[in-house]
Amino acid sequence: MAWPLFRSFVLVFSILRMVLSYDLVRDYSGLSFYDGWDFYGGYDNLTLGDVVWLNIDDALGQGLAYVNAAGNAILKVDNMHNVEFNQKRNSIRITTQAAYAVGSLWITDMVHIPYGCSVWPAFWTMGPKWPDGGEIDIVEAINLMDHNQMALHTLPGCIHSTPPNQMGLSKELDCSQPSGCVVAETAPNSFQAGFAAAGGGVFAAQFDVAGIFIWFWSRPNIPPSILHATSSSPIDISDWGPPSAGFPATTCNITQFFSPQNLVFDITLCGIWAGLPAEYLPVCGNSGPTGICYNDNVIGPGDRYNDAYFEIKYVRAYTTGGIAPTPTAAAVAIATPQTMTTVTQRPVGTALIPSPLFYPGGARGGLKHGEVMTLLCVALGTMGALLWRL
Repeated sequence: MAWPLFRSFVLVFSILRMVLSYDLVRDYSGLSFYDGWDFYGGYDNLTLGDVVWLNIDDALGQGLAYVNAAGNAILKVDNMHNVEFNQKRNSIRITTQAAYAVGSLWITDMVHIPYGCSVWPAFWTMGPKWPDGGEIDIVEAINLMDHNQMALHTLPGCIHSTPPNQMGLSKELDCSQPSGCVVAETAPNSFQAGFAAAGGGVFAAQFDVAGIFIWFWSRPNIPPSILHATSSSPIDISDWGPPSAGFPATTCNITQFFSPQNLVFDITLCGIWAGLPAEYLPVCGNSGPTGICYNDNVIGPGDRYNDAYFEIKYVRAYTTGGIAPTPTAAAVAIATPQTMTTVTQRPVGTALIPSPLFYPGGARGGLKHGEVMTLLCVALGTMGALLWRL
């Protein structure tokens, strides 16, 4: 008689877990943070910024990528050297070796985001065949902006329709435009000095067949589920509330426009957004005598870039299905050069049905609260019948 009762308890537990949890598949943190990332090692030929993104040996050797005494990963622009005219300043771009498919969730806790005149930082994702495989901008802003912007970039045919519970402000709606389909964060302290002064915060992105959803919480407002999560535990998003940006699949077929995504951190300078006169001059035109982004910032001494760094507690990748990526290197010592090998991974996250954790409003995916209660009542009723028979 005990065995059927045990199976009923397992059924209830499985239902609760299905409703509440994503499984952790990779934690990037501490001394092993840089395991599983590739360093770009070349000029910025993507956004035409005035930087050279270093390879891993030069990045570690020059102190632009390291783990600090707090155990946080640092990615920074060179602020120690003089740059001559017609030269570029050294910086960092890293990309995960693992690609994460539909059914994935990413969370990053950061203490500091790069900012300053000419500075253009981003935490984003891209498909292996960029730009055809889509792009998700989770953290991106320029110069002295005081708020984060979130966006999707796709081939023509993906349109942003604003869901009623989106907390951010929709701007461009056509995701194939150069800017992508953009949502501006409205919560305070999502970028610049305010972000750092508040102790940083957490960003999360849900990559689901039902849509792409992005959240931001300043340090004082981080949900308990994230505060209590560990580097090995699943994550419960039921206390997250409405997203900052919501891109529902009703007007953008996610599996059509997005392939499995690699995660990317980079910092560039000037380029085709931060250096545009219309963007640069109103806030940074007095940075130097010429009014030109490159001339007045990139060249000369580097101390103007003292705030141009990421400080990252962790990046965690979760999935509703699939397999975890296999680490490709041992943990690295602080600022110790190493060689990383690029490997081909099976994409993580394979769910092609709406995740039960998708949060379009009051419902989470295909399971609304009433449906969840129905499933629980069925399981509890089974347990009750077994107990009565005992």
